[in-house]
Amino acid sequence: MAFRPRRQGILLASFLTIGLIFQSPAWAAQPAVTGLAPQQRPAGAPVLTRPPADTAKGLHGIATPLPPGLDFMASQGAWYTPFTRPGMPAPYDLRGWHTEAAKR
Repeated sequence: MAFRPRRQGILLASFLTIGLIFQSPAWAAQPAVTGLAPQQRPAGAPVLTRPPADTAKGLHGIATPLPPGLDFMASQGAWYTPFTRPGMPAPYDLRGWHTEAAKR
C-alpha cells in the first residue's frame, strides 16, 4: 500500500511539529526526572510530617491472636490504609465499626 502525496505531507508536518516542540527552550528548562543519584531524595524534596498509622485503630474488631498476613500494620507508616476507617454499615460491618460502643 503506497502513501498518497497528501498523507505524506500531513505525516511530515506532524513529525516536524513534534520535533520542534521537543526542541523548544521550555522543554529544555525542565529538570531531568532521574538524575545522577536516583537512590537519594533531592535536597528540596518535601518531608512527610504525618504520624504513622494507629495500629490499635487499624486492628479494631480483629480477634487475637492476629491472623497471618496482618503484620503489615507495624510497618505501614503514614501511608493511606483503609483498615483505619469504617467501611459499610450492617450487615457488612464485620469489624463492628458502626456499633454504638465503637462510636464512643
